[in-house]
Amino acid sequence: MTVYMDGKAYFLDYRETAPRAATRDMYLDTDGNVVENLSLIGARAAGVPGTVMGLWEAHRRFGRLKWADLVRPAIVYAEHGFTVAPQQYQYRADALRQFAGKTGFARYFGSLKAGATFRQPELAATLRRIARQGPEDFYRGTTARLLVRQMRRDNGLIDMDDLRGYTARWRDPVSFEWRGHRIHTAPPPSSGGIALAQLLLLKDYRAADFRQVAHNSARYLHLLAEIEKRVFADRADYLGDPDFSKVPTERLTDPVYLAGRAADINPASISPTGSIKAGLEPHQTTHFSLIDKWGNAVANTYTLNLDFGSGVVVRGAGFLLNNEMDDFSAKPGTANAFGVVGRDANAIAPGKRMLSSMSPTILTRDGRVVLVIGTPGGSRIFTSIFQVLNNLYDFAMPLQDAVAAQRVHHQLLPKDTLFYDDYAPLDGPVADELKAMGYVLKDQGWRMGDIQAIRVSDDGTPVTASDPRGRGEGMVVP
Repeated sequence: MTVYMDGKAYFLDYRETAPRAATRDMYLDTDGNVVENLSLIGARAAGVPGTVMGLWEAHRRFGRLKWADLVRPAIVYAEHGFTVAPQQYQYRADALRQFAGKTGFARYFGSLKAGATFRQPELAATLRRIARQGPEDFYRGTTARLLVRQMRRDNGLIDMDDLRGYTARWRDPVSFEWRGHRIHTAPPPSSGGIALAQLLLLKDYRAADFRQVAHNSARYLHLLAEIEKRVFADRADYLGDPDFSKVPTERLTDPVYLAGRAADINPASISPTGSIKAGLEPHQTTHFSLIDKWGNAVANTYTLNLDFGSGVVVRGAGFLLNNEMDDFSAKPGTANAFGVVGRDANAIAPGKRMLSSMSPTILTRDGRVVLVIGTPGGSRIFTSIFQVLNNLYDFAMPLQDAVAAQRVHHQLLPKDTLFYDDYAPLDGPVADELKAMGYVLKDQGWRMGDIQAIRVSDDGTPVTASDPRGRGEGMVVP
């Protein structure tokens, strides 16, 4: 969560942590190979949850309303139900197949059906306890005991000591200057802030290459890919939990370093993947953006990782557990569910926070918030925000048009692959030209992000934009 309050930026890290019993090689077989789906399905895929503690900590520091009042609407939805939206339902059949015989998912979510009312009475009881007791219940009380009991049933790793020991951390945001703006975004253990800074600054160093280049033309998309592949090379080698290894944030965003990285970009053809190294020397997440009448802002991103997390529902408590352990590097150089590779900086260790791409971002100008933005999308998060910022500030698009425009993604591996989605397919003459250059074009099979943004005009009027790829909604409350 990135917060801008009374003219100052803050960042709250409530990322999940690895259980105390986690080990570096816990997802490898006796031959040292990654066991398929072990880090994605079932109780061993879950990290120690952080959401309850994170929201409590944000409320404790900045909240004005009563905690119980804030939880009450969720209790009403859980107890009395809500109408399931079509897009809320779309992945349920896949999840039922994926989790069949491995978790209790079907018992809780088998009746989920578009247009029907869905109730969660066990979750309502859990939320009532949290409303009364705050995180004390979730990390030490009845809910904690139910969670640990589920772990024992399913051979999971989280125990009471893991829950009692969990803390949310206030960290300094990644903040940098860009075109007269001050951008505040996520620091490690998210890769998002460093990556977004690198993307924007590398592009500015290659500004001459972009001059007179049409939006989303083949040349434009090639240039973005050349920038993005270098950012993902750095991500793989250097980024992880700063409590466990030194993350060279300042060096990775240093103008001299980025100027050198920019000089290697090939504006005419694809740089060979094997030559792109780290540059220093030795479906499914939720985002919301808010701003109040005083100009304070929050950009908040949190997640179960994939659509229904690990598929494990805590019996008696009614909530799903995450599969965030997949965001560690199960084995150096082996891709996770999003196809992203990592190395030792993101290896599994007890109590360690896994790397993410979450990039809740706030732009200010002269100390005043002008843009609040973020998105789900796994490794596509910061490349999606990067492209929306280009649309706004290079092509002067209205906010909604900037959010809705076609986006692509390149992440070094798979080699020379540009991903797109079915909302805005990459086809026609542009696609033909990219293929002729040597790119592989691939529909990634799910929507690329779900940007939620607020832009504030010079007269202080807020304008909202919600990505048509998703089912979010923007509103101004008088």
